[in-house]
Amino acid sequence: MSASIGINRPGVVVAHHSGWGHTAALADAVAEGARLAGATVTTLAVGQITEEQWTVLDEADAIIFGSATYMGNVSAGFQTFAELSSRRCMTGAWRDKVAAGFVNSGSKSGDKLHALMSLSVLAAQHHMHWVNLGLVPGWNSSTSSEQDLNRLGFFLGAGAQTDTDVSAEHVHKSDVLTCRHLGGRVAEVTAQLLAGRTAAA
Repeated sequence: MSASIGINRPGVVVAHHSGWGHTAALADAVAEGARLAGATVTTLAVGQITEEQWTVLDEADAIIFGSATYMGNVSAGFQTFAELSSRRCMTGAWRDKVAAGFVNSGSKSGDKLHALMSLSVLAAQHHMHWVNLGLVPGWNSSTSSEQDLNRLGFFLGAGAQTDTDVSAEHVHKSDVLTCRHLGGRVAEVTAQLLAGRTAAA
């Protein structure tokens, strides 16, 4: 962990890969939620990652992974990033950091759960602490609405759906708010963890 980040303002990195801009828009929402919860946030597109950006990841207290969902899994661009992180897995550079994830697909299902599981397994291989979405499912009764938070009913992380023929500004409002919630939740859990470590020291 970075000693310079401090307990009151945990350092959160939103590391994502976006094909058509939809996932990038959700990454911005995740980052906004974390900032509103008091974190210092860096949004990092992992398609072309530099040594300086690897350092940012290494110094973070939490990393929130995000990917577009292609063929039921994370994108090739994200998977390349995941494989490049393997050296850090071996050295324990991300051990005991907080982790969470969000994914987006064109279909309502799109096998997004499988993509979220890939993100959680990546975190587990790095010995990170995974934070779930922390929301009850929305839009599952006759009195509910697709405007509900967690309208697609995910628990492991945030799952979003965006029509394939619309631009990034048309990402569903509920999904934006759900991702904002995820960012805030991760920031709060990370601050609690850091405070606990300080108290136990």
